[in-house]
Amino acid sequence: MEALAVVLDQPESLTVKRVALTSPGDADVVVDIAWSGISTGTERLLFQGRMPPFPGMGYPLVPGYESVGTVVAAGPAHQDRIGQTVFVPGATCYGDIRGLFGGAASRIVLPSARALTIDPALAERGVLIALAATAQHAIAGDTLPDLIVGHGVVGRLLARLTIAAGGAPPVVWETNPVRMDGAQGYDVVHPDQDKRAGYRCICDASGDANILDTLVMRLAAGGEIVLAGFYADRLSFSFPMAFMREARFRIAAQWQPADLATVRQRIDDGSLSLDGLITHRMDAMDAQDAYRTAFGEPACLKMILDWRSNA
Repeated sequence: MEALAVVLDQPESLTVKRVALTSPGDADVVVDIAWSGISTGTERLLFQGRMPPFPGMGYPLVPGYESVGTVVAAGPAHQDRIGQTVFVPGATCYGDIRGLFGGAASRIVLPSARALTIDPALAERGVLIALAATAQHAIAGDTLPDLIVGHGVVGRLLARLTIAAGGAPPVVWETNPVRMDGAQGYDVVHPDQDKRAGYRCICDASGDANILDTLVMRLAAGGEIVLAGFYADRLSFSFPMAFMREARFRIAAQWQPADLATVRQRIDDGSLSLDGLITHRMDAMDAQDAYRTAFGEPACLKMILDWRSNA
């Protein structure tokens, strides 16, 4: 079995080419992918060659962890899944080509347990489930955020999920004018226009490694700073002010099954909308242009690769 896949042969070198797939086992499903999303955080670092060392890291690799498709084949115990629309958080089914994260392909083989059944009506919006689960994991602490830094897709999802969880509408900081709009029930302001201090929980989705001192200055005593971005550069902060605030720092890493379950429930009951977050779409064969647009165009919140004509 083969598929077309986005392959990063080395940093800054990306192609779409046909690759061999690992044969499915009895516990696997085969999914024909309709749409996959491009992450402007981790995938940008992979593309630039700046991703810190992780298990499985190396080139060539198939990126992507935000895919939606249809189950077209399954092992004996999973025949009932054929025809289901599923969210796929990546795969490692490409033989010698690394799957980190392995979702940007026209066809994927993965364990049935990793394929999440979703409402077909979500269509391309289903790719956002990974980022929504990431955002849910970030707010799953003791205190919901009252300040969110960054109004990209993750920042918007953080704000929407905070409100869905019963929290007060948070303030969201954004410095890029083209990303100031699109708020749903909360305020987006430039940091210079916000004079408030005493935030109880600040959730940073900017990925800016130099922002910690600024955030500590706005923190309430005993408050928490949640690092929800991905930081390629070393993080540091001035100790005296953090000491005076008795600041707490929490790193929100990979989402867990409970986060995924919460997100699916919120989508199903209508308390979480995924509308208005996908801004750009390209055919998968135009992946080179799509990745450069996703990484270089500030107005691009989420780029979608469409695989439907590239079986």
